[in-house]
This record gives sequence, C-alpha cells and structure tokens, in this order.
Amino acid sequence: MPGSDERLVVVDPQVVFADPGTSPWGSPMFAGAVGRMRELADAFGPERTVVTRFVADPGLGGSWGPYYAEWPFALVPDSDPLYAVVPELADVAQTVVTAGTFGKWPVLRAVVGASGRVTVAGVATDCCVISTVLPMADAGVTVEVVGAACAGSTPENHERALAAMALFTPQVTIV
Repeated sequence: MPGSDERLVVVDPQVVFADPGTSPWGSPMFAGAVGRMRELADAFGPERTVVTRFVADPGLGGSWGPYYAEWPFALVPDSDPLYAVVPELADVAQTVVTAGTFGKWPVLRAVVGASGRVTVAGVATDCCVISTVLPMADAGVTVEVVGAACAGSTPENHERALAAMALFTPQVTIV
C-alpha cells in the first residue's frame, strides 16, 4: 500500500500509444501493462493519482519541426480521439495534465511538488516515462518506477530504459 503522502503518476496512457494497429506510436506491450496501471491507480485512489497526456504542439519549434515532418499523423488537435486516455484508465485520476513534450516534469511540478515520493507507470518507458522520471529525480523527488506497469516501444527498449533509470538509485528505484 502506498504511503499517505505518495502520489502515482501514470504517464500518457492514451489511445495513440496503446495499440500498434491504431498508431505507429502504439506499444506492443501496452495491453500487458494497462491492467497493472489500473491496479496501481485503484490502490492510490483518484485523489492521489495524476494522469499525463502528450499532445502535438508544432509551435514548439526547434527539433519539433523535423519530428512532426516524420510523424504528420500526430498533428491533430488535442481533442482528437487519438489523444484520449484509454477507456480502462479514463476515470482513475482527479488530475490530468497535458504537455506537448515527452517529459512531463514541467507540468507535474506544481501538482506533485519537488520533495515528495512518486510512483510512476505508463508509456513509453523509453520515451515519455524516462523523460519524466529523470528530471523529477533531479529536482529532488524520490521516484519508484513499476516496470510491469510500463510499456516500451519494444521489450528491448523497455529493458534498456529501466536499466538506465536504475543507474539513478537511490533517487530512482525500479520495482
């Protein structure tokens, strides 16, 4: 059971990442991890669960221009069903934050604070999860990543990302 001051962050559990048949960004691991994400959210409760969403923001400039040139399918409004939270997790959090970047720490800081304990689950382990976890730990948050509740772009990339985050022990723990 989580501590009373602990939060759960479920990174980007969205349709766009849930199924390789629906989107080129879909994780083949998502179907196996979403049940564990739900179990964690149920244990934490909606008041201590935060869900993040990624949405396209071509106005960011810089390297995002060439990025979206490679992935034009993603240039839809954030209200598009592609960016919806999957039905299995649509009701798990009172707080949902949205950002146009892989890492969500800038929008999470005000929600979770910079000195607490956070458990992290989500997708993709090797992109948005690691991009959120490392800045969070660097800011002073103690982070626990639940590997079985994360989904990578491939099983190999998932394991690589978990191994990279494990290098940051004791600030980041992989369970």
